[in-house]
Amino acid sequence: MLRPFAGKLERRKGQERGNRIATGAVPAWLATWIGSLFVNYIATLHNQIERMTRGFVQLLPQLAIALGILLITWFFAKFAVRIADRLTKRTHIREDLKQLLDTLVRLAIWIIGTVIALTVAIPSFTPASAFAGLGVGALAIGFAFQDIFENFLAGVLIMLREKMRINDQIECEGIVGRVERITLRETHVRQLSNELTIVPNSKLFKNPVKILTENPVRRDEIVVGVSYDADLEQAQTVIREAIEALEHVNHDRPVLVVARTFGASSVDFLIQWWAPSTPRDMRLTRSEVVIAVKNALDAAKIEIPYPYVTNTFKEPLPLTRAPREQPRDGL
Repeated sequence: MLRPFAGKLERRKGQERGNRIATGAVPAWLATWIGSLFVNYIATLHNQIERMTRGFVQLLPQLAIALGILLITWFFAKFAVRIADRLTKRTHIREDLKQLLDTLVRLAIWIIGTVIALTVAIPSFTPASAFAGLGVGALAIGFAFQDIFENFLAGVLIMLREKMRINDQIECEGIVGRVERITLRETHVRQLSNELTIVPNSKLFKNPVKILTENPVRRDEIVVGVSYDADLEQAQTVIREAIEALEHVNHDRPVLVVARTFGASSVDFLIQWWAPSTPRDMRLTRSEVVIAVKNALDAAKIEIPYPYVTNTFKEPLPLTRAPREQPRDGL
C-alpha cells in the first residue's frame, strides 16, 4: 500500500525541481538584496540631483552678478578704447601703434573683468590657483599654440619698430605690395595686381623685408649696348642728355651713364637714374627712359646692334660659282 504513494511523492518532487530549474527561480534572500541595492542607488542618485539643483539655484544670484560684471566690462572696454583713440589723435603716433594700444587696452580690461567675474561666480577661484592648476597643461597649451604666440609677439615687435608703416610698399619672399593693415597676428598686403595677401607676422619678422617707399625717391637702372664702331663718348653724352630731359626723372640727383663691359656684339652702358619710389611710378619712368634712349640713339645714328655671329676658318676656304641652270624646254 505504501509503495504506490512513495512513487507518486518522488515524481512530484522531481517535477517541482524541474519547474524551478526551467523558470530560473531566484532565492528569496538574493531577490531582497538586489531590490534593496537598486532602491539605495535610486535614492543616492535622487539626492545628488537634488543637491546639484539646490546648489545651482543658490549660485544663480552669483552667476547673474558675474554676467553683469562681464557686461560692464564690455561697456568699459569700448569706453576705454575711445579714450585711448582721443589721446593718441593728439600725438604723432603711427597708425599701427594706435591699433596696438587699442588692442592692449581692450585685452587688459577683459582679462581683469573675466577674473573678477570668475571670482564672483566661483568663490574658491583665484588666479594663483588657476595658474597652479594648469601645471603641465600650460606647457602643452604653449606648444599647441606656439605659432599663434609667435605671430603675436612678432606683431608687437613689428608695430614697435619704426620701419614698415601702413601704406608702405614692401617686398618679402616674392610678395610685393602695399601694407594696408597690421594686426597682432597678421599683416594685410595689397599686391600690385590688386590681390589681398594675408601674411603671418612671423614671416615678416624672420625674413628680410625690402621697404620700397622708405624714401620718396629710389634708383632704377637698365643696360643698353652700342656697336663697337660707335663713338662711345658721344653715345654716353646722348644717353645722359636724353634721360635728363625727362620730366619724371628726379633732377636733384645726377644721372649715371658708364661703360660697363664688352659684350658679345656691343659695348654695354649701365644707366642709373632716380625716380619716385612707388612701383607704378617706377614702371612708368622706366618705360619713358627706354623710349627716350632708343629715339636719341637713332637720331644720333648710333646703332643698338643685334647679336652678331662671326665664323672664323683657320684654313683658306675655296669659293666656287654655282653653275647656272639651263632653261627647260617650253619655258
